[in-house]
Amino acid sequence: MSREVSHHTPSDERVAALVHDAAAAPSMHNAQPWRFRYFRDARTFVLFADFDRAMPHSDPDNRGLHLGCGAALLNLRVAVLHEGWHAETRLLPDATDRALLASVRLTDPAGGESDLGALYPAIHQRHSSRYPFEETKIPEVLREALGAAARSEGAALSFPTSWHLQDVLELIQEAEARNITDAGSDQDLTRWTHVDAPSATTADDGVPQYAFGPRKRGGRAPMRDFAGHRQVAGRDAADFEQKPQLALLSTAHDRPEDWLRAGQAMERVLLLATLKGLSSSFVTQPVEWTDLRWPLRDPVTGTGFQQLLLRLGYGPKGPSTPRRPVTEVLDIQP
Repeated sequence: MSREVSHHTPSDERVAALVHDAAAAPSMHNAQPWRFRYFRDARTFVLFADFDRAMPHSDPDNRGLHLGCGAALLNLRVAVLHEGWHAETRLLPDATDRALLASVRLTDPAGGESDLGALYPAIHQRHSSRYPFEETKIPEVLREALGAAARSEGAALSFPTSWHLQDVLELIQEAEARNITDAGSDQDLTRWTHVDAPSATTADDGVPQYAFGPRKRGGRAPMRDFAGHRQVAGRDAADFEQKPQLALLSTAHDRPEDWLRAGQAMERVLLLATLKGLSSSFVTQPVEWTDLRWPLRDPVTGTGFQQLLLRLGYGPKGPSTPRRPVTEVLDIQP
């Protein structure tokens, strides 16, 4: 239930709490490539891209960076609604500043977004799970609900099956084979993953070894090995799904504003999935290669630009991963 609404400027503590919620969003390799600024007088947040946290090799166009920032924006909108405000949101409000991605002005409550506000409990429950899932099929009614969540943010969600699923799995294998011999991919992975004990427990970004999940011993589910060529002592191996349930997220166009919409749609889908008892992980390998993104699309419809591939299912919840202190990502102005 939403807290009692204050029609005055929220306190700095409440502003920080909202950004804490926003920053729980997922991002590529947990790089957390965002910064927030809040203007008290205007009751407005602005969201900036932090290009120091970009991945020039794995994400040369900063598309993945925009997806992560879009997810943080969605979390902020959800948290604002939970607080009893309305979030008046604009994407790319200043065409001359490529780092300025969005603004969110707090206005008096408005109806019509109760479904979005209801997702708030999932913000801190959602964690990527790199563990085996059950073979239990996701009910069609839930697939439809997840698709509706994506559409509400201007994206489309589809579940590849049959020969299309086989094509997608082969494209993932192709991407993984390229990554093995690609020095740039290995550099990005090394920078944003932590296998030594001190950094795995003290770093406030990246993927620590405890979140890698077990090594894949068998199964057809696509799983990225965040250890790369490095050895992780005591790490188990496991068999994954033989019939993985993957979901493709696409947009009609492929511009920065579409990437931000896709990021919001991604997070809205993930929050709803979490509330419905699903676990999830990302399959980013094929979308990191520009020439593999287009073949991912459904050949029957042949429309849209593929932005993201998700793995969904019933299984263990993933552990929480570190987050930067709010003081590092939030600047409050008069």
